[in-house]
Amino acid sequence: MWPIANMTRPSEDDLIARYFRPLATDPGALRLGDDCATLTPPDGHELVLKTDAVAEGIHFFSDDSWKFVAQKALRVNLSDLAAKGARPLGYLLSLALPSDWTEPQLADFAAGLAEDQATYAISLLGGDTIKSPKGLVITITVIGAVPTGRMARRAGAREGDQIFVSGTIGDSALGLKLRLDHALAAKLDLDAMAQSYLLDRYLLPRPRSVLAQAVLDHANGAMDVSDGLVLDLTRMAKVSGVDAELEIDEVPLSAAARQALTSDPSLVSTLVTGGDDYELLLTVPAARSDAFADAANRAGVVVTRIGTIVPGNGNLHLSGKTGDLLEIQATGYSHF
Repeated sequence: MWPIANMTRPSEDDLIARYFRPLATDPGALRLGDDCATLTPPDGHELVLKTDAVAEGIHFFSDDSWKFVAQKALRVNLSDLAAKGARPLGYLLSLALPSDWTEPQLADFAAGLAEDQATYAISLLGGDTIKSPKGLVITITVIGAVPTGRMARRAGAREGDQIFVSGTIGDSALGLKLRLDHALAAKLDLDAMAQSYLLDRYLLPRPRSVLAQAVLDHANGAMDVSDGLVLDLTRMAKVSGVDAELEIDEVPLSAAARQALTSDPSLVSTLVTGGDDYELLLTVPAARSDAFADAANRAGVVVTRIGTIVPGNGNLHLSGKTGDLLEIQATGYSHF
């Protein structure tokens, strides 16, 4: 059901037909004409489920385009599926709308989802809308599939594994700093291109869905980096019952992040603890490291080795010349 409290706006049926039914292309969605949807996993596969919420004032700004907000809400979930080696099948959408929402905003929202559905081969299966007392809140549940028994787990890291990350780390955290402090770009001597790149990285994650098969084929341990590289790697080590040695100087940085770091070396802590990277953090047996890197390269994604898994009880060891390692050790983003 998609209830609408304010009857001066489109009726429930009109809202579904105009904005959401075009997104429900999977037959199991039943054209959003029922209270539930159906979904059958491919033969020899099992379902992988993930839900995440994004809220105005926490994950995005009130003046952000609803198109990009919708895409961020979907992409942060797709990032988790990629880390499990899962292929997207469909998603459910729960939308809490503020009292002052407009139809152009909702049209932008639907357009953003439509674009990403085409990009990531996924479709809407169903959902709900309610009124939000404070601001826009979007909750998405994604459903994917992996060959039975083969989902890559956070707890899979093993002694001797090489630690890899995809892409670059810290861009989103710097983008958020730029949003909060409009004078920061000048202080860091960032050119217009670098500033634009960092702002865009905060606004729109890049889920590494094309790496899903490489994850299945090569990774022992896998998760995405959402709360900061240091904290998330520590979580992986703890649940796997091992220690992780992280070589800070090997963490891949974008050209924009390096510009910022040159002006303010203390930003290294922000880069590795700030969160919202939505890159993949993987551990790969040493004997398969080259094959994994080759597979990632064929998929068009750069991966970088940043450390090693060693015997232990869930501790993180930092090495390198960059930054105050003791200060970095225990930090990361948490909602509570």
